[in-house]
Amino acid sequence: MTRSNLTSRPIKVSVIAFDGITPFHLSVPSLVFGNVHSNATPAFNVIVCAMAKGPIRTSAGFSIAIENDLSVLETSDVVIMPSWHDDCRETPLALLDALRRAHKRGSRMVGLCLGSFPLAEAGLLDGKTATTHWAAADVLAERFPKVKVDRDVLYVAQEDVLTSAGVAAGLDCCLHLLRETCGAEMANRVARKLVIAPHRQGGQAQFIERPVPVTNSDNRFSQVLEWVTQHLEKEHSIDSLAERAAMSRRNFTRHFRQATGASFKQWLLNQRLAHAQRMLESGDASIEVVAQKAGFGTSLSLRQHFKTVFRTSPSAYRALYRSPTATEISLE
Repeated sequence: MTRSNLTSRPIKVSVIAFDGITPFHLSVPSLVFGNVHSNATPAFNVIVCAMAKGPIRTSAGFSIAIENDLSVLETSDVVIMPSWHDDCRETPLALLDALRRAHKRGSRMVGLCLGSFPLAEAGLLDGKTATTHWAAADVLAERFPKVKVDRDVLYVAQEDVLTSAGVAAGLDCCLHLLRETCGAEMANRVARKLVIAPHRQGGQAQFIERPVPVTNSDNRFSQVLEWVTQHLEKEHSIDSLAERAAMSRRNFTRHFRQATGASFKQWLLNQRLAHAQRMLESGDASIEVVAQKAGFGTSLSLRQHFKTVFRTSPSAYRALYRSPTATEISLE
């Protein structure tokens, strides 16, 4: 499933609801995929379905009318379990069978938060690495010993199955899928519209404390990070940036962790990779030039990082994501 699909028909994304679902979980796929358009037509067709048509209750005290049953999974490109019951109860056989058939037919399967449990029970995570909400990770590992549970990551993306940690990590996972499908620039645009980071580093244990009110040092810190993103081709160090921000190394490092949830080295690498992605998608610059402009120095270094992070080469990435219709894909 790549951007080339957008030239023929919308990518069908089926989201499975259930009685008692949290509305936020149900809305995540629609928030990410619902407003991406190609040639003025939706690039994704997001359909909410359930075990049976009709109203279902939500945890927020109101009901939702469901117009589709599980038969829509038979023609879906992506099937998303946006969550599951808090008690991690067993999955109904009819839902398990529908998930297995969709996977066997070639659908990309996604389990957000506790949605990993139905996928695991269907056997779709056997022998694979997966994640779920940190509070349920031990339960997932104990109940499904064939699944390699990673308790620390925000999401795990594999060729046929994606799983995410709890709540907001579902946005991270869906943005990753959008990035794979439509490219980094589109994922960044959607993230900006949602006022969230296009790519977060760190694990589930992280939480970001924002000092209130914002101080002058915060303003200086933000300005320095903005300056770095505009000068990625330069060499950068914590000491040099702390000096530019008029902060001590210790204070700068503390601010950096609070703001990004990542180490400076990892954050800088992510910025450089994102810049390289945008250059590959939107221009004809040689791989060597892309490497230099993004701050990797050499094409060899760029290729090594691309292989490690994206499991592909810069040339293959460009061939996959750059198309004549790329500029026609937009947000409504």
